[in-house]
Amino acid sequence: MARMGPSQPWPAPYGRVPAAVLVPLFEEDGEARVILTRRSDQLRTHTGEVSFPGGRLDPGEAPMAAALREAAEELGLVPDTVEILGQLPPLATVSSRSSITPFVGALPGRPVLHPNPAEVELAFDVSLARLAAEGVHREERWHRPELSEGPELAHRTVHFFELDEDTVWGATARILHQFLELVLLDGS
Repeated sequence: MARMGPSQPWPAPYGRVPAAVLVPLFEEDGEARVILTRRSDQLRTHTGEVSFPGGRLDPGEAPMAAALREAAEELGLVPDTVEILGQLPPLATVSSRSSITPFVGALPGRPVLHPNPAEVELAFDVSLARLAAEGVHREERWHRPELSEGPELAHRTVHFFELDEDTVWGATARILHQFLELVLLDGS
């Protein structure tokens, strides 16, 4: 997989909780695939939703270190086996008031995953080609001024990816959409 452009860390906007996620990729039979998780019902927030491995930064922790630590805790991914290809621009969430920094990481092949049942109900992968296929992605325009402090969040496009048993939406779908746009523009 091609390496993404250089990345610079962005500070979390004032009042937002800094968080990071890993967008784990691997190649199988010539096809790029991304690993997603369905969040456990034992978690306090976003139970049953599809997400990337990730979470809040520990005090003094760098975003990339947090993304790799969370991937190890949630899926058993060994940090040394992940080649960080780049960093996507951070995004603000409405409900959890987080600023999430996504990192794209390549794995040397299909990993043996060990999902932590306290955090992950199910780990699965999907091909980038399927995510980019016609009819899988859709957008809606939402107007929710009561949930945000600024117009960029009050009026926003919400992305959805319809998979067999899951609808990916929210921050995860925004990250997927942003990543797919980069990949499709690059022609990789």
